[in-house]
Order: sequence, then C-alpha cells, then structure tokens
Amino acid sequence: MTAIGMCFPRTYPAALVTDVARRLDQGGADELWIIEDCFFTAGPSLVSAALTSTERLIVGLGIVPGVVRTAAVTAMEFATLEALGPGRFLPGIGHGVQSWMGQMGVRPKSPLTALEEVTTSVTRLLRGEEVSFEGKEVYLDKVKLDAPPAVVPPILLGVQGPKSMALAGRVADGVVLAEPATAAYVRQSVEYAGSPEGFVVATFTAMCVRDDRKAAYEWTAPWLGWRIADKAPQLTALPFFDELRKLYEAGGEAALVGMPRDWWTAIGAIGTVEDAAAHLDGLEAAGVDHVGLFPDPEVEHGMPQLDYVLELARR
Repeated sequence: MTAIGMCFPRTYPAALVTDVARRLDQGGADELWIIEDCFFTAGPSLVSAALTSTERLIVGLGIVPGVVRTAAVTAMEFATLEALGPGRFLPGIGHGVQSWMGQMGVRPKSPLTALEEVTTSVTRLLRGEEVSFEGKEVYLDKVKLDAPPAVVPPILLGVQGPKSMALAGRVADGVVLAEPATAAYVRQSVEYAGSPEGFVVATFTAMCVRDDRKAAYEWTAPWLGWRIADKAPQLTALPFFDELRKLYEAGGEAALVGMPRDWWTAIGAIGTVEDAAAHLDGLEAAGVDHVGLFPDPEVEHGMPQLDYVLELARR
C-alpha cells in the first residue's frame, strides 16, 4: 500500500518543521519529505528535527547533491539520522542543479560518474565496510564508520532522464521522482531503470485541493503552463502531452483551466479531495511506494493543504 505524506518546501521557515511533522504524525499521515535546495535550508538538519519530534513518522530526504558533501560525510549524516529514527529515514542523493554546483566550485566533469561513485561509496560505508577508493570524484583511504546502522536504509536517487534512471537501477535501491510525477512518468522511469526487483519508487506530486474544482485549476494553471513550456519530462511522458502543449499554446492559462478533468487528475492531486484521491490511486496502480504531496511554496497558501493531506492519508 502506498504511503502518503507531505513535502516541506524549501521556502518554509526551518522552525516550522517540528510543528508540521507532529501534525502529520498525530493526524495519521505516513511521512514527511524534506526538500534540500541550494541555497535554502539544510536537509539533514530538518530531517533530524522531524525524526526527534515524532514517534512513527517516516522522514524522507529529497535530496542531497552527491558532490556537495564528501561521500564519507554523507554516510555519516545518513547513519546518524537512521540512528535517530530507526527504520523511519529514507535518504535520497542526486546530481544537484549543475549551475548551483558550479557556484560552489564542485561541479563534476561527469555528473553520472560522480553520482555512481558517491552512491556506491556511501552504500558500502553504511554496510560497515572499510572503504579505500580512488575515483574521478571520490577519494577514500581506509574509511570506516564507527557506528554504521544496524539496518541500512534504502538509498534512493533523485534523478531524471534515461541514463540517470539506468544508473539508479544499477547502484541504488530506488528513485525519488520530482513533481509533477505522473503515473506515466513513473512507469517510464522504472522501465529506464531496468525494472529491478524490489525497486523503491517515491514521488512528489503537485497538490492544490479546493472545495471548488475550478478554483484549484485556476490557481495551478500558471505553474502548469510554465512546466509545459519547459517540456518537463514528467509531462512529456503523458500520452496526451502533444495535445496539452497545443492547447496551451493556442489558449494560454484559460485553456488549461477548461481542459478535461482526467488530464488534471493525471497531472497531480489537483481539484477536489476526490480528484486528489483519484490521482493517488493512479500512482498506486503504477507501483509507487511513497508519495509526498507538494503544497504551495508560500506558507500562507500551502499550510492549509496539510488538513487535506491528512484526509487523503486516512483514506
């Protein structure tokens, strides 16, 4: 059964995370997903706060860029967080936005090679191995964690694109797919990964729930228009993407508001609670294990969505 939770957008004040985590924990939601983007709040710190302020909530980290911290420090972070909430931590690693990596002077020549070296090294360290490795981006000389976790959490890669998905299928335990992670995109991504047995799929899904369906569509249309123009891979996987793009090019945001309801339902948890539930059903049918519902990035608009997250989780 798919676990349902909420994402904690990068724009939310750090101090809010404990309140959000407790409300989700006590209200019956399954998990909270922490977003780390440069140069906002630090993911591991927020995960720590969420884990230590809750009793049963799963807390995901989506994602740490693999090259920002050394592989040894990333492994230390993951081992520590797993110790704070045994069995309740889901770590994610990714390429990071390459322009941000360049700003910090850590942009690798080959993001794929860097992510493979980091993921492999972190996994081995978490297993308690002593690791010596000299790669293109990772160097370790007899490094061994003093307190590796008793049970290694699944390492998920926050990636997109065929080559990166194939890498995830080879060296990781699953993927974290960014919003708007449609069911069609999920199936495509798992296929690119080689459909390995036991592959964990976590998705972030765009969320805008209103009592009035049209109001939700009107609120979301500007964001969706931007994603269509950007040819987001999560959308291009949709069988109706070409029609969707032509509709937007011809009629703009107003045309998106009036598009078929099932298109909206395929794209996200957008519309009424019933529409959001139908979207989640589609993700579950596609084999998704974890869903982080992604609310509006502005606190005053996003936080009221938490009650709907709880309602959907209890369903």
